[in-house]
Amino acid sequence: MRRPTGFAESCVTRARRIRLDTVRSVRWDGAVTTDTATDVFEEHRSVLLGVAYRMLGRLADAEDVVQEAWLRWAAADREDVRDPRGYLVRVTTRLAIDRLRQIKARGETYVGPWLPEPYVTDFGDTVPDTAERAVLADSVSLAVLVVLESLSPLERAVFVLREAFGHPYAEIAAVLDRSEAAVRQLAGRARKHVDERRPRYDVDPAQRRDLTERFLAAAAGGDLEGLMALLAPDVRLVGDSGGKTRAPLRVLESADKVGRFLLGAARKSAPGLSYRFLEVNGGPALLALSEGRPDAVFQVDIADGRIQAVYIMRNPDKLRALAS
Repeated sequence: MRRPTGFAESCVTRARRIRLDTVRSVRWDGAVTTDTATDVFEEHRSVLLGVAYRMLGRLADAEDVVQEAWLRWAAADREDVRDPRGYLVRVTTRLAIDRLRQIKARGETYVGPWLPEPYVTDFGDTVPDTAERAVLADSVSLAVLVVLESLSPLERAVFVLREAFGHPYAEIAAVLDRSEAAVRQLAGRARKHVDERRPRYDVDPAQRRDLTERFLAAAAGGDLEGLMALLAPDVRLVGDSGGKTRAPLRVLESADKVGRFLLGAARKSAPGLSYRFLEVNGGPALLALSEGRPDAVFQVDIADGRIQAVYIMRNPDKLRALAS
């Protein structure tokens, strides 16, 4: 089904070590300008990584796909490329579809529940519009990415390009080499599937951070009553360890089970754990550090002022990118 991820060297670093290929272009006034293939590619890298990660849910695989897209871009006849971003998104999407099909074809099993690899998101000033930020954050959320795992590769590609990046159906049809009518059908099926299975939650980051802080204080302080007051009656806890460290091997449901598990885990946790907040998958999260090394990532989904879901990511392969 799914394989653990991990890589020894950053694909971004490897790409930058490749010799820069010079691209000559002519401005409207006839003056010749010099640019590099790398400059053009780097301008769109964040978008390409966003597409690949949403497609795969695995940062290492996504960076591998972006690296392959760079190699194809560097080797392409770029003089015929009028829309570099469109060209690169098309190449990246097709490579991600191929990677998804390879993963499914291998049929590898994953020990315990699966969660996407934590993806540190910081839209900064690049996405000033509040509505657009909300769409991007939702499209990369853990809850949505878990649902996307059950889509076919083509459905997932259409959903990502349409819902997250707002591509017109005609452009998506060109990317996938399908008719526009077929793409609309894929989009309808994917959207219905996601809407039926995606849990309802609030995205207010201030409220999520406040509840996360209170959640940490109650769990660390052994305050079962305080913790139960924060949890919805039907709260779910999903722990992803890949079988490589301690975490529940099945999803826990109900406030009583989740609360007692969290207090027990807090009592058994290694001494000297430290915590820091960071934005992961579009929302506030807690990074637990043991002797300076990533030990776990905690994130909660909330609705109606209570915690509806607790996500604990402890697979060490998925935490390597957070070491920096």
